[in-house]
Amino acid sequence: MLKQIAIIGSADRVSSEVEQMAEELGQEIARSGAVLISGGRKGVMEASCRGAKKENGLVVGILPKTRDQANQFVDICIVTGMGDARNVLNVNSADIIISVCGGAGTLSEIALALKANKKVIAIRTSGGVSRMLAGKAIDGRAVISADNVKEALRIALE
Repeated sequence: MLKQIAIIGSADRVSSEVEQMAEELGQEIARSGAVLISGGRKGVMEASCRGAKKENGLVVGILPKTRDQANQFVDICIVTGMGDARNVLNVNSADIIISVCGGAGTLSEIALALKANKKVIAIRTSGGVSRMLAGKAIDGRAVISADNVKEALRIALE
């Protein structure tokens, strides 16, 4: 069975540095042969999906309401009609979660992933909730800190 890695992060416009991180993550996930799980929309999600498609990777987008919310790089759309409650599906569908930047939605996904005993890696240098939670423990479960994409992928794939 293929490994499934979720990239979570801000759906808003992000800095070019954060966008580049997310795109590189998508590329490396595809190169590793893993499936990219994403919220399928804009921001970090779109950048990671774009990166995966550059390497002919498989991209699954778990969407909040309708299929037309998907960015152009999503191969398989899972339309939930659940709004933010779809975050449960994002993390439960993944073997590993990597957080890039992010706000309240990303925070909820991290909490859900920790409750589900998933490995959560936060790229500290990307900012947002990823910076806030990198290296912290919640209810005895650690959010693993990574300083860059290569370190996050090494941890994810080991």
